[in-house]
Amino acid sequence: MSANTPGHSRGLKKTHKATIAGVAALGAAALTLSLVSGNGSTETEPQALSGTQQVAWSYDASSPQAKALAAGIEAQQSTIGLKAKQEAEAKAKAEAKAKAAAKAKAEAKAKAAAKAKAEAKAKAAAKKRAAEKAAASRSVARTPVFANNLDGWIREALYIMDKHDIPGTYNGLHKNIMRESSGNPYAINNWDINAINGVPSKGLLQVIYPTFKAYHVPGTKFDQYDPVANIVAAANYAADRYGSIDNVNSAY
Repeated sequence: MSANTPGHSRGLKKTHKATIAGVAALGAAALTLSLVSGNGSTETEPQALSGTQQVAWSYDASSPQAKALAAGIEAQQSTIGLKAKQEAEAKAKAEAKAKAAAKAKAEAKAKAAAKAKAEAKAKAAAKKRAAEKAAASRSVARTPVFANNLDGWIREALYIMDKHDIPGTYNGLHKNIMRESSGNPYAINNWDINAINGVPSKGLLQVIYPTFKAYHVPGTKFDQYDPVANIVAAANYAADRYGSIDNVNSAY
C-alpha cells in the first residue's frame, strides 16, 4: 500500500530534530526548522504541528546562529550597561555641579554678609568718633578760661568740684585758703607734727601727701603745689570728713 493511500495519515514516528537560530538584532529573529520524516525523506517546507504530534527541540550553542544570537544579546547588554554608566556619571556630575554652585552661593552670601557687617561696624565707629569729636569741641567751647591767680584758681576748682559733686562755695574755699596759706600755693609747714613725721603740709590748703593722694581728683595735676589740684583734693577730703569745706573754720 502506498504512503499516499487514502485513509492513512502521514505520521511522524521518529524524533524530529529542530534547530532554532535567532539573531537578536533590533528584536528580529529568524527560525529554521528541519524535520526528518519516518521514511528518511527530507522536507524543507515548514509544516504545522497539531497538538497530538510529538516534536523534540534541540539547541546547539555552537551553531553560527546561536553564536550570533549570544553576541547580539551581549552587545545589547553592553550597550545598556554603557548607557546606564554614562547616565550615572552625568547625574553625579550634575549633582557635583549643583553642590559646587550651592557652596559658591553660600560662600558669596557669607562674604557679602561679612562685608556688610564690617562696613556697618566701620560706619558706626566713624559715627562714634565724629560724635566724640563734636562733643569734645563743644566741651572745649564751653570750658571757661580762668585767670592764673587766686580768684581764677578758686573758680576753676569750683568748676571741677561741680562735675564731681564735691560741695563747697567760693567763700568757704577763700576763707580757709587765707587762714592756711595766705594765698601762697608754695606754702609749706615745716614745724608741726606732720612735718616732724616727715609729711609736711603743703599748698594753698596745707594738705599732707597721704591725704592728697587719697583724695586727688582725676583731671587735675598730681602735684601738691598745683593750686587747683590742691584746692580740689582738700575740698574732697573736707566733704568726706566734715560734709563741706564750708564747715571748716580751723585746722582740719
